[in-house]
Amino acid sequence: MEATSKQNHDPVNECTNFTLFSNHLLSKLSYFLWLCSITLATFAQAFLLLQNYELIMFHFLFLCFLLLSFFVKHFLSKPSPIYLVDFSCLKPPRCCRVPFSAFIENASLIESCFDSESIDYMKKVLYSSGQSEDTCLPPSLHYIPPKTKTIESIKEAHMVLFPIMDDLFAKTNILPIDIDMLILNCSGFCPSPSLTAIVVNKYCMRSDIKSYNVSGMGCSASAICIDLAHNLLRVHKNANVIVLSTEILSNGWYPGKERSKLHLNCTFRMGSAAILLSNKKEASKTAKYKLVRSLRTQRAFDDKAYFSCRREEDSDGKLGVTLNKDVAQAAGETLLSNISTLGSEILPLSEKFWYVVSMIKERFIKSEGIYVPDFKTVIQHFILPSPGRGVIRGVGKRLKLGERDMEAALMTLHRFGNQSSSSLWYELAYLEAKEKVQKGDNIWLLGIGSGTKCCSVVLKCNRPKLGESNKGPWSDCIHQYPISTFN
Repeated sequence: MEATSKQNHDPVNECTNFTLFSNHLLSKLSYFLWLCSITLATFAQAFLLLQNYELIMFHFLFLCFLLLSFFVKHFLSKPSPIYLVDFSCLKPPRCCRVPFSAFIENASLIESCFDSESIDYMKKVLYSSGQSEDTCLPPSLHYIPPKTKTIESIKEAHMVLFPIMDDLFAKTNILPIDIDMLILNCSGFCPSPSLTAIVVNKYCMRSDIKSYNVSGMGCSASAICIDLAHNLLRVHKNANVIVLSTEILSNGWYPGKERSKLHLNCTFRMGSAAILLSNKKEASKTAKYKLVRSLRTQRAFDDKAYFSCRREEDSDGKLGVTLNKDVAQAAGETLLSNISTLGSEILPLSEKFWYVVSMIKERFIKSEGIYVPDFKTVIQHFILPSPGRGVIRGVGKRLKLGERDMEAALMTLHRFGNQSSSSLWYELAYLEAKEKVQKGDNIWLLGIGSGTKCCSVVLKCNRPKLGESNKGPWSDCIHQYPISTFN
């Protein structure tokens, strides 16, 4: 009873309820005025006909009423622009660094898990992955054998989430009490209480905060959460949303011998990102980017795509993530579906024309193939999924991108490894550190994950921020990139 009484008299709750009520009232008012305008126009027609007014006057007044109803409906119900105010990326501590030799030595000492063939396979994956020897694993995976209990995963969550939250609050000069919604994605670790509850508890956030815990979405999760935030901010006016993206690795370690499950042991590395979005008017002055478009597609209805990447037990009952031979094809088909829809909305008419012509030729003449539109006509920077060098180059080839367009993805993979969904923000941080993003530039964030799912987010630079090379995850190494190996 006491807790209920406190909640009923919480001034924050009362303020939020008033805001929701006023938004609802404004929506109803706009619809009522629109309905009144149409009704008034109809009665005006009938009156003028009965009074036998001249036909020109009748049509003129009728047009005025229709225009009035359109403008009333348009301006009162127009959604507020949504801004990406700022973001923060984790810079893993040097003590968590895992050179290849140390990884292979530690794995070879776990005799109960890996045989010589497994060690040789992981060594081959490491040296061909495109990542450097500066990538990091959480402390729990530095032990022999690795510590994979729930308490270690909770410690890792604290380690990767709290620093980026602190940094984001410092960057944006907002307080935890100012946050209206919290979205957190982590594919493989779902504790109870949830990860969002851990964050809410740590920062004593409001009692009415709307929290969303997203799991099982793979490398597309961060872009999907931005899409979710986009849709929420279209409904909830004057609100702030924080999106947290990470992957907890402590419970994802695979201690078995099946090759299809060993790949992620070698490529997944520490990383996390916190992103602040807002539709408040004052955000337009301070926000780095404006959210232009978000689009989701998936092929979970197709069995080949659905089973191409899944978490399951091996023959010995050990849990791991299986990547089968269909994963590349499934990802490509999902990507094609996504870019076809996105291209129809943002590409210039000339590119759309040649795409339609190529489809007609392919259907009736069996020509050389479907024309791939040139997205560089509208997009200046590309943020690509970076699970591996082959995937980056494969996506780049499909989109007709050059080495410079793929640079951010390749350099992020080299310096930080595959950080799952949060890799996108390290790529954007790379572009900022290199001061490549200018005001008005369009940035395309592309996430592809298990299922398979694909999500595109298009941002427009609102306010370029100089001096980013002196802070953030690239602060101590940006001068070393791009490295000659990838040029």
